[in-house]
Amino acid sequence: MDLKQLTALVTVSDVGSVTKAARLLHVVQPAVSRHIRSLEEEVGVPLFERTRQGMTLTPAGEILTERARRALLELERARAEIRPDRGPVQGIVTIGLLESTVEILAAPLLESVARQHPGVELRLLSAFSGHLQQWLDDGDVDMTLLYNLESTPSIFVTPLLHESLWAVAPPGAALGADALTWKHVAEQPLVLPVAGHGLRVLIDEALHITDAEPTVVCQTNSMLLQKRLVASGSGWSVLPAAGVAGDVAAGRLNGGPLTEPEVSRTVVLALQRSGRVPAAVQVVATELVRAARRLVKDGGWPTARAVERSD
Repeated sequence: MDLKQLTALVTVSDVGSVTKAARLLHVVQPAVSRHIRSLEEEVGVPLFERTRQGMTLTPAGEILTERARRALLELERARAEIRPDRGPVQGIVTIGLLESTVEILAAPLLESVARQHPGVELRLLSAFSGHLQQWLDDGDVDMTLLYNLESTPSIFVTPLLHESLWAVAPPGAALGADALTWKHVAEQPLVLPVAGHGLRVLIDEALHITDAEPTVVCQTNSMLLQKRLVASGSGWSVLPAAGVAGDVAAGRLNGGPLTEPEVSRTVVLALQRSGRVPAAVQVVATELVRAARRLVKDGGWPTARAVERSD
């Protein structure tokens, strides 16, 4: 296998067409076809199903493409790290952000890294905690925000802050202190994360304490969809403060910190322990910790409390 073959494989899988791949790679179409054909001959199995609708990966093709994509990314990162013309610290760093933190953390982090380390390129991915931890385990991200996780032999964790969970209601809902209790929330139709999700586990544990039998009208893996359904009056929800405080302030939603019981989550930064940590990853981790703690100090991360540093 060579780089041209792997690049052709990944590009065709992304666009579903040899013609489009050739255009993106600035080569002639027969060259791309030749790279794919020679790669299939080398591994001994078809990598694509060829139909009128385009090129679709076979199961074997999916496995090889996943490995090829990682290999190409590592080579791209190595080139970026040794490139002599982009400043003292160079490289590509992939960060996983909890979906609820994107609106308040992504821009300050990007600005800080660009100012302090212009030779570093960031790639930001967002998802729920379970997906992010899997991506870290698989090596798809260099670091990620998670919650309620402690260090393990394979993962090093830096606790950042404790964040309250909020009741989230339609914008016209009248919310007094009684409306911000778990008992009151349990009496509303609920739009919640899918069962088994880490945040849903916290919610279910709190609801269980109330001895209520809540009516869940919808489960979704999208925080944006949760907020839109609540805004439309479809139900109430429970979300971390960082993900909804801006919407509440703007009048798109109503809500506030939940009580009886008070429930919070601990947001942490997680990195793998194994292998050499590139300088670019180290400096970005430092900037992410600083950005999160600065937001807490300045009040930009609502109802959050910083975890006391142990160093």
